[in-house]
Amino acid sequence: MAKTAKEIRLMTDAELQQAIRDAKQELFNLRIQKSLGQLEDHSRIPQVKREVARLLTIQRERELAAQMLQEEADAE
Repeated sequence: MAKTAKEIRLMTDAELQQAIRDAKQELFNLRIQKSLGQLEDHSRIPQVKREVARLLTIQRERELAAQMLQEEADAE
């Protein structure tokens, strides 16, 4: 489910929030599997961690852009 930054930027805010929740849930499940010794693909954990970071980064970019627009509107 790894998406590129370009694909993520095309998502709506609601889709982005859902993707973040899904990725965090997957990461949690992978960590549980690892602790129980049931994890088959150990390389998936860092992949999902990077995906979560990518999603959160783009979410933060949107927050900062909205904040800058608000500040510009307040300045006028």
